[in-house]
Amino acid sequence: MKATAKARANIALVKYWGKLNTDLNIPAVGSISITLDKLWTETEVEFGKSISADTFFLNNEARKDQLDRVISCLDILRSLAKVSYAARVVSHNNFPTGAGLASSASGFAALTMAAARSLGLDFPPKKLSIIARQGSGSAARSIFGGFVEMHVGSKGDGSDSFAEPILSSDDWPLDVVVAITERKEKEVSSRIGMAKSELTSPYYGEWVKTSPIDLNSVREAIQAQDFEQLAEVAELNCLKMHAVAIASQPPLVYWNSATVACIHAVRELRRSGIPVFFTIDAGPQIKAVCTPGVSKNVEKVLRDIPGVLDTLVTGLGPGVEEI
Repeated sequence: MKATAKARANIALVKYWGKLNTDLNIPAVGSISITLDKLWTETEVEFGKSISADTFFLNNEARKDQLDRVISCLDILRSLAKVSYAARVVSHNNFPTGAGLASSASGFAALTMAAARSLGLDFPPKKLSIIARQGSGSAARSIFGGFVEMHVGSKGDGSDSFAEPILSSDDWPLDVVVAITERKEKEVSSRIGMAKSELTSPYYGEWVKTSPIDLNSVREAIQAQDFEQLAEVAELNCLKMHAVAIASQPPLVYWNSATVACIHAVRELRRSGIPVFFTIDAGPQIKAVCTPGVSKNVEKVLRDIPGVLDTLVTGLGPGVEEI
């Protein structure tokens, strides 16, 4: 009873920050993301009578600190399959883990697919999205490729809180230049950061209140393939999310000096006529979204900024797949 799946990280253009229901991991606001082709997680899951206890290895290292979250996801699938076998989970990320590059999104999407298939469960993508959400809210979006929207839903059991595709990557190909400014895991995880913001940030209420406006604007921009509108709203939404985090107690400052320098560089590029905009999740890495014809120019500018350790250019990618 073994299966392997590959899922890609996604970055949110309209951010997810805050939870409506912590137990079911239902987000407080909807979100819209793009799935990145070259940032991926591969996960192998094996269930069996000979396996005495659940184990989780990430990048060849036993991660007991993450085991409870992995077990929670496995338990959902074991319950649906009506089995009690323990599992061995072996996962690998080809990009920095826990550093603001959505490794939990690709990780739990791959885990959900691999565990389901190893148990003989052939669920449709919507069902996989609902299950993956309970491991990581952003993982619900990594089930799909291209442009993806996550719905908050209104049902208390979370059955209508799932992601679905808006537009395929073939319909509107974009590039993303990732500027890596830190490789180590961030000190405050997104999950803990969201909880602090909800309890202590004076801006949190307005963040939730105004989120639907940004969702509608970005969805319209994607459907119309209006890059300028997408750029304006995505940057605004990013800065609002980080303002909420920074105003938390204690302050959550995920950026470093290179992050700020990259922001200014991207804004200067756009003022010069180059179609590019930035977005930043809960971490110090900047993602510059641009049209494919200018990505080499954008990468060169970001690569030369002091404090940028590495750059990566990727297109938009597909959803989770069994391999």
